[in-house]
Amino acid sequence: MTSPLSDPSRIARQKALALRNLDLFRASLRPDGHFAALDRDGTPKPGPQELIAISRLVHSYALGHIAGAPDCETIIDTGVRTLWRTLGDDLHGGYLAAVEGDGPVRSDKLAYGHAFVLLAASSAEAAGHPDAARLRQDVTGVLEDRFLDPARGLYEDEFRRDWTRFSQYRGMNANMHATEAHLAAFEITGDQRHLDRAQTILRFFVDEIAATRGWRLTEHYHPDWSVDESYEGDPMFRPAGTTPGHSVEFGRLLLQAWDLAGRPKDDSEAKARALIETALKDAWQPGGGMAYTLDFDGTVLRPDRLWWPVTEGIGAVASLLKLGGTASDREWYVRLWDSAEALFIDDTHGGWFPEAQGTEAKASLFEGKPDIYHALQAELLPLHDGLSGHYTGLKGVLGSE
Repeated sequence: MTSPLSDPSRIARQKALALRNLDLFRASLRPDGHFAALDRDGTPKPGPQELIAISRLVHSYALGHIAGAPDCETIIDTGVRTLWRTLGDDLHGGYLAAVEGDGPVRSDKLAYGHAFVLLAASSAEAAGHPDAARLRQDVTGVLEDRFLDPARGLYEDEFRRDWTRFSQYRGMNANMHATEAHLAAFEITGDQRHLDRAQTILRFFVDEIAATRGWRLTEHYHPDWSVDESYEGDPMFRPAGTTPGHSVEFGRLLLQAWDLAGRPKDDSEAKARALIETALKDAWQPGGGMAYTLDFDGTVLRPDRLWWPVTEGIGAVASLLKLGGTASDREWYVRLWDSAEALFIDDTHGGWFPEAQGTEAKASLFEGKPDIYHALQAELLPLHDGLSGHYTGLKGVLGSE
């Protein structure tokens, strides 16, 4: 049976969505050179310049530039300069979470945000930005020197601006995005330490956690990296329970790392499939979409259906299909895209709505159009054959550079 990855109509739709997404989010760069979040119709909103949002924009427009989309260079260039000059902390090192006007409005140093700086720098370097390597080298050093728990090879989460320790929280999410960033850095540099760091993180969360807990990834940990089942924090970034969208994302990253390591004869494929299939089975909701959070036995805690788990499901199942796939994989890929079309994609203004209830787009956790990053990767990554090699595999897929 023909893979849906090779369906010409699907390919054309994904390309059109990617170009529309890139067009919408150009408004994130205001005429005054500052970055802004967008309302639902794409209008920039007043507010601070945020490390995570700018890093994701740089990464996304770097992918767009490599893929051949027009007019991506300004956001890449302004974003790299903003990360380095505005959000970079000359006083204490590292990168501030958010700035507005003349100073920080959130000054804590987060491993999650620094991971996205590494991803942005790696992608900007792949797109040819002359200052990206310096940014990549600097943030790699900060992650290594400030956030790394050397005994475990995992990243601690948060410090005050002056690197004072105030939190004992340890989390999976920052480490997952650090994995993503290190794989990107390895792809652009060939530096083995980036692949080694990603594999260390993957071994802990996949082999020590998911494999012993029914292939469900737990989010929150004590300082000794034992699971903290009682933790409940920010509902947007640290909700109680498990987050199945992260399981499918980790499954894709496991396959990417396995591919970059030369596809050794091990059980990475089976582990990735277990992560992806368990999350989809547990979280899929009547009417489409994935429940936001689950209890530790896989029952639904928060049935809210957000856009990003669906985008990550698309990328994960696309990876399985690139390995040949099964009839079930083909069905899931079509089901995920059908859900995206019905619940999340905004054909009026472009981009994806952040949350759906029934067939009505709404927002409770997220306002406006939160970011381009998740949706653009769902639109672009299935367009090339590789599990890794995104920077070379995507070259020109949206048109000639």
